[in-house]
This record gives sequence, C-alpha cells and structure tokens, in this order.
Amino acid sequence: MTTSRRRTVSTELAALAMGVSEATIRKWASRGKITRYGRKQRAEYDLDELLALTEGGAPLPVGRGGAVELAKRSGAGPGAL
Repeated sequence: MTTSRRRTVSTELAALAMGVSEATIRKWASRGKITRYGRKQRAEYDLDELLALTEGGAPLPVGRGGAVELAKRSGAGPGAL
C-alpha cells in the first residue's frame, strides 16, 4: 500500500512557479481556487494542485517554468528551496 505524501511549497515558490505575484496566490486561496495548508503564519500550497492548474490553464510565462522543474526535482517539501 503506497501512501502519497503531499508536496507543499511556500507562497513565494508557488508564485514563482505559477508566474504570478504572492498576492495573487493568496487571492486564489481565499477564493477557493487553490487549497491553503500550513499554520497561521506559514502558508503552503500543494505543488501537484498548482501544476494541475498550469496543465488546464494558460501556459507559464517564459523563464518561469524552471522553478516548477526545480521544485519537482527537489521533492518540494516544507522548507525545500
């Protein structure tokens, strides 16, 4: 039985991966577009959920996709990168 572990990233890395501002990430979370995890002072977002948005929506801006690949390779857990 394999249990997949959620890979979460900080607001800063989520914004970088999506090619948007940190304020936009927070706005998406407050509107229910993405799920916010973590504690009160440390918001985190599911990397796979963010990647699913990029697959179904507009492509990332040129030069920002490298952050997604870097996060994938790093295992992108709390405190990664």
